[in-house]
Amino acid sequence: MYTKRLPLSFYARSALEVAPELLGKLLVHVTDDGITSGYITETEAYMGPEDKAAHTYGGRKTKRTQAMFGPPGHAYIYLIYGMYYCFNVVVATEGQPQAVLVRALKPKDGIQLMLTRRQVKENLHLLTPKKLYQLTNGPGKLCQALAITKEQYGCDLTGSTLFIAPGISVDHHDISTKPRVNVDYADEWAQLPWRFIWEFFLDS
Repeated sequence: MYTKRLPLSFYARSALEVAPELLGKLLVHVTDDGITSGYITETEAYMGPEDKAAHTYGGRKTKRTQAMFGPPGHAYIYLIYGMYYCFNVVVATEGQPQAVLVRALKPKDGIQLMLTRRQVKENLHLLTPKKLYQLTNGPGKLCQALAITKEQYGCDLTGSTLFIAPGISVDHHDISTKPRVNVDYADEWAQLPWRFIWEFFLDS
């Protein structure tokens, strides 16, 4: 269905460069149940050892974070609150542990399958654009909708199952920036405008 992938060179840059450019790109997951996908609408950049909000702050390398120390263009997935997965894109270069958290998607393919996975009982044809967006407008929601779990940890994002394809070109005027979410512990780093949001129209 999708033959194009973002090249490795796309990911081999800093998180602050990659994060806004991921907006409008298409995150795709191919499973035995079917294909689900969505346009990336919100991201957060994490800049590695010097970034107090990053899991690799101070060069911290653990079993959980080891994927971030590997080559760019791979998936870094972690669990929060003991129940929700978060999908991140490893960027920069090997040994330089930076990543971009994908916070939200605009659903495209496999929406009925997303409804089933999210246990939403409403009829697809009766969903408003706003309610449709609520299927995937959070990091835990999008992972549930696309069936992204720890099984995809370290997955090559230029491969054939979980990958990012070219999508919609997003004008920089349609991108807003805000502080990252739930990183109050990071002191002054919590206030940096490293969350990028594509201000798309819900009915488009």
